[in-house]
Amino acid sequence: MTTLGEALISLLEAHGVDTVFGIPGVHTVELYRGLAGSKIRHVTPRHEQGAAFMADGYARASGKPGVAFVITGPGLTNAVTAMAQARADSVPMLVISGVNATATLGKGFGYLHEMPDQRGMMEKVALASTRVTEANELPDVLASAFALFASSRPGPVHIEIPIDVMAVPADGLAPSVRHAASPAPDGSAIAEAARLAIAAKRPLILAGGGAKRAEAQLRALAEKLDAPVVQTANARGLMHAHPLAVPASPSLKAVRALMADADFVLAAGTEFGPTDYDMYGDGGFVLPANLARIDIDAAQLARRPVTVSIRADCTAALAALLARLDEAGHSASAQQGATATGGGAAPSAGAARAAAARQAAWAEIGPAMQAQVKVVEAIRDALPGALVVGDSTQPVYAANLYYDHDRPGGWFSAATGFGALGYGPPAAIGAALAVPDAPVVCLTGDGGFQFTLPEIGAALDAGANVVFVVWNNRGYREIETSMRDIGVEPVGVSPMPPDFVKIADAYGIGAERLAGTADLAGALRRACAAQKPRLIEISVE
Repeated sequence: MTTLGEALISLLEAHGVDTVFGIPGVHTVELYRGLAGSKIRHVTPRHEQGAAFMADGYARASGKPGVAFVITGPGLTNAVTAMAQARADSVPMLVISGVNATATLGKGFGYLHEMPDQRGMMEKVALASTRVTEANELPDVLASAFALFASSRPGPVHIEIPIDVMAVPADGLAPSVRHAASPAPDGSAIAEAARLAIAAKRPLILAGGGAKRAEAQLRALAEKLDAPVVQTANARGLMHAHPLAVPASPSLKAVRALMADADFVLAAGTEFGPTDYDMYGDGGFVLPANLARIDIDAAQLARRPVTVSIRADCTAALAALLARLDEAGHSASAQQGATATGGGAAPSAGAARAAAARQAAWAEIGPAMQAQVKVVEAIRDALPGALVVGDSTQPVYAANLYYDHDRPGGWFSAATGFGALGYGPPAAIGAALAVPDAPVVCLTGDGGFQFTLPEIGAALDAGANVVFVVWNNRGYREIETSMRDIGVEPVGVSPMPPDFVKIADAYGIGAERLAGTADLAGALRRACAAQKPRLIEISVE
C-alpha cells in the first residue's frame, strides 16, 4: 500500500522538486516515509524559520519554487516571517505542514501543537492555503500551487495535511499537471507603449525584481531606445557595467531628477514600493506622468495611475515591445556606438544622461556610504559571478543605494520590503544548494547573524559552500544612528556579540578575523578555495 505521505513525495518529484527544507516532527513523520527512497534531497535547518528562508534563497537562485516541510503549530508559526518576506519579494515558496487530526480541528481540546484556526492564520500570509482531506485531492492541490507559480505573481503557498490523512491509502495517484502560462501581453497595449516610446526624446526604463530574468530583452530594448535603465535593489546585476545602466536607488535625488526629466518611462516588474522609491520617507517620489507599466499582477497594475498597463511576464512583454519597434523600423538615431567601450565613439544622449545620474548618485551617498559600497565591490571583484546574499547590515544598506553587481539575480537581501533580520545565512545556504557551481557569499551583520547563527551547522551538514562574511560593528549601528539623529538616547542597540571565530570552530568550520577590509579579497579567495563553508569576521571600528 502507498500512503498519502509517500504519494506526496512522488508527486513533488513529478513537479520537478529536487530539494526540500524541513525539520521532521511527530506531526509530519508520515510525510517523510517516502523521502529516503526518493531523488529529493532533504536539508535539515536548525529552526523552521531557517527552513523557509533556505527555500526562499533556493527559489531566488534557481527560479524554481522552494519547498519547506514544517510541523503544525510552532513549526508553521516559526516559518511565517520567512513566508511574509517571500510574499513581499514575489518569491515562489511551497510550505507543506501537518495539522492535527481532522476530528479535533477547531474543538479546542488542547492537543499538542493545536491552534484555533491554522488555515485562517495562513490565509493572511500565503497567497493560498488549502487543506487536503482525502487522498484524491492531493494531485489537484499540488497542480494548483505550481500553476499559480507559473502564471501569476509568485509568493508563498501553504498546503496542510491532517495527521490522520497522511497515512490513508493513496495507490495509483497520478500527477495532475496544469499547463499554466502567464498572460500574453495585449497587442493594443504593446502598440500604445511603442508609440509613446517612439515619440519620446528622453525615454527611461525602471527595472525591478520582476525583470531580473529578462536581461537580454531589457538590454536590447534599452539600446534600441537609447534609454537609461534605473535598477531597484532586486534588479541589481542586470546590464552590469553597461553605459545605459543606472544601478542606484530611486530614493536618491539624482535618480529622481533623471526620472523627472524623462518624457516617457517604462516600468518593468517594479511595484514602486517605498523601500525602493521613498526609503527616507520624505515624500519626494512623484510617479512619472507618461508611464507604461509591465507587471504580471493585475492588482498591482491597478494600484497606481498609469498611461499604459501591460499585464504580462517581463520577458514576454519586453520581447513583444521590441518586435513592435522593429516593425516600425525604430532605432534611436544616436545609438550607433553608444554602448561601445572603446574606439572613441561619442556617448549617445541616453548614455550621457545615465553617466550624469551615476556620477551624481555616487556623490550624493557621501564618503561613509561610498566606503561601504567599496567593501561590496571588493567581494564582487574577488569572486566574479558570485551570488551575494545580504542581511540587514550597513554595507548592504549602502549597496542598495548604489552598487553594480555582475550577475543577473546575483544580488538579493532582506533589507528592503519586509526587512526580516536573520534572512542572509539560511537564504545563502538555499542559494548555494540551488547553484552549486557559483561562489556564494552571505554578507551579514553581527546583530542579524545572531538571529540565525546556528544555521552555519546546516551549511556544513548539507555541503553548502557559503562564505559567511560578518560585518561586526558590535550592535545595531543603523538603529543607533537613527536614534541619535532625532535626539533619542540610544537604548537596546548594543547587544554583545559572541566570538564568531570560536563559534565557527566549534562547528568545525574554518574562520578568520580581519581588522578592517584591507585583506578581504585575499580572505575570500582563501575561503572559496577550501570548497567548504567558511566564515570571515570583519572587525569594524
